[in-house]
Amino acid sequence: MKTGSVVAEFRILVVEDNKSFLNFVTSTLHRQPNLRIVGEAQNGIDAVERAEALQPDLILLDIGLPGLNGIAVAHRIRRLVPDARILFLTQETDAEIVGEAFDLGAWGYVIKAQAGKELLLAVEAILSGKKFVSDGLNSHRHASRT
Repeated sequence: MKTGSVVAEFRILVVEDNKSFLNFVTSTLHRQPNLRIVGEAQNGIDAVERAEALQPDLILLDIGLPGLNGIAVAHRIRRLVPDARILFLTQETDAEIVGEAFDLGAWGYVIKAQAGKELLLAVEAILSGKKFVSDGLNSHRHASRT
């Protein structure tokens, strides 16, 4: 993440419909000097529009969104912002959904209950080119396709 003495800045879009969890995520990310939140969205349709307009480096994406769910959003974003890395941040733990998320090109998958200890680890891993999966999902670790 460092290039000589210059620290790269990464642009992040946060997509979360729960306002208190959104506040937790944004306040956690704001503590890191190399991370800049360029936008927020609280529903799937808004998420797609903002991703296309903002062209972020990383998109933190919930699955249970109004309008379009996060899987449908990721599918659209893949076409509109192919270079953006997607980190699913959700309470969904179903193995099929986790697998579908990685099949769509997700770089990470963090369970909301683990976000306190894993969010920054996941962001750091993804921005350095590695995939990340919450500890609680190791039994169906689709991310091992790295």
